[in-house]
Amino acid sequence: MNDSPRRSPNPNGGKTGKPYRRPKKDPVRILAFEALRAVDERDAYANLVLPPLLRKAREGGTFDTRDAALATELVYGTLRRQGTYDAVIAACIDRPLREVDPPVLDVLALGAHQLLGTRIPTHAAVSASVELARVVLGDGRAKFVNAVLRKISANDLDGWLEKVAPSYEDDAEDHLAVVHSHPRWIVSALWDALGGGRAGIEDLLEADNERPEVTLVARPGRSTTEELLDAVGEDAALPGRWSPYAVRMAEGGEPGALDAVREGRAGVQDEGSQLVAAALANAPVEGRDELWLDGCAGPGGKAALLAALAAGRGAALLASEKQPHRARLVERALAGNPGPYQVVAADGTRPPWLPGSFDRVLMDVPCSGLGALRRRPEARWRRRPEDLEGFAPLQRGLLREALSAVRVGGVVGYATCSPHLAETRIVVDDVLKGRGGAEPIEAEWIDVRPLMPGVAGLGDGPDVQLWPHLHGTDAMYLALLRRSA
Repeated sequence: MNDSPRRSPNPNGGKTGKPYRRPKKDPVRILAFEALRAVDERDAYANLVLPPLLRKAREGGTFDTRDAALATELVYGTLRRQGTYDAVIAACIDRPLREVDPPVLDVLALGAHQLLGTRIPTHAAVSASVELARVVLGDGRAKFVNAVLRKISANDLDGWLEKVAPSYEDDAEDHLAVVHSHPRWIVSALWDALGGGRAGIEDLLEADNERPEVTLVARPGRSTTEELLDAVGEDAALPGRWSPYAVRMAEGGEPGALDAVREGRAGVQDEGSQLVAAALANAPVEGRDELWLDGCAGPGGKAALLAALAAGRGAALLASEKQPHRARLVERALAGNPGPYQVVAADGTRPPWLPGSFDRVLMDVPCSGLGALRRRPEARWRRRPEDLEGFAPLQRGLLREALSAVRVGGVVGYATCSPHLAETRIVVDDVLKGRGGAEPIEAEWIDVRPLMPGVAGLGDGPDVQLWPHLHGTDAMYLALLRRSA
């Protein structure tokens, strides 16, 4: 038996070279790589994949808080800037990106983010990425990774953008797409929805690339913002900007560690989502106000807030969700609500309830999700313009059924987590005017702006579009309609 170490090949006359060194396994970067592979291979979402991976690493004793923070930054930072990093990587190789194996691209993108998007020293970023490549790709492809990353390290991010992005004057949309790492069609759609000049769209695209704060909701009658502020700590928490039920975890932290969240008396909910639910609850109705409907309730955040608000007025909530597994999430979110409620698994386009049954109806319809790119950055690379054509009939059908479900004098809220005009105002206009062969529906617009007191930059109304760069929220849209006949 030969106990001598393995030797690396030596081109000089067959002599042995340096002893073979096993690659160093870096748990943080291996975990980040595994998360990116899951996102790529299984079309998973990072916000669903990463938490269980981090939890397992913590339970195994291999991660501390700093490790978890670095892994989170590597995953989300790489996904947000994927378009920019792809352009840089493409400039450093002699083949099309599509001919590079996806696992190799993931390692290169992780390395590019460390070099161009973090304060990790250059030598450490290259060395750690090459070691990762040796572990997950093998020594041969690690040499390719090393060569590419050394080319990338020759310039900082601004230097690379000057090389790989067309000038704004030559092609404004393509320039913004490369610089701010969004597909060109999304840049165009957001610009159309936002209006205005260059400054506004650049602020919006940059906001999409920022890490959103964790925002809590204190469900009325069950918890208070004062309780949440005390539980999080005055140095780590801030009141919401706009919602009277919101608390922002400014220093990050684990919401699930809070008693109120574990017990369902509070939850994690974007402030824009809170504003939508509160505006519907506060809109004036004519006559009784006893039965509310959330027609697309999964996963349950808005339904939980609506149920708490309804309970405070002696009203009941029916929460409907088509997918049974999502309906179970709604049941979990509403568990313990002090007022009457019911959760059903039902298709909102073929509802089991009678027309005119409800006083208030929220229809937060399925959409492209372009308003939540801060939270799901990978969605920008998966969506295609043709996806909107698939959502259009469903959105119109759900709004028509919502207007049928509400009684005369009652109120319907049509909401989307998208600012795309084809999913917002155009849908409402088409349904009210009966475009596409359907009958026109008699309903009047309600001005949403007075129902969001203190919120600036809400436009001309009567509907409202929230924006990440203006309001610090997801780009939620809300139209309120009162059924008039």
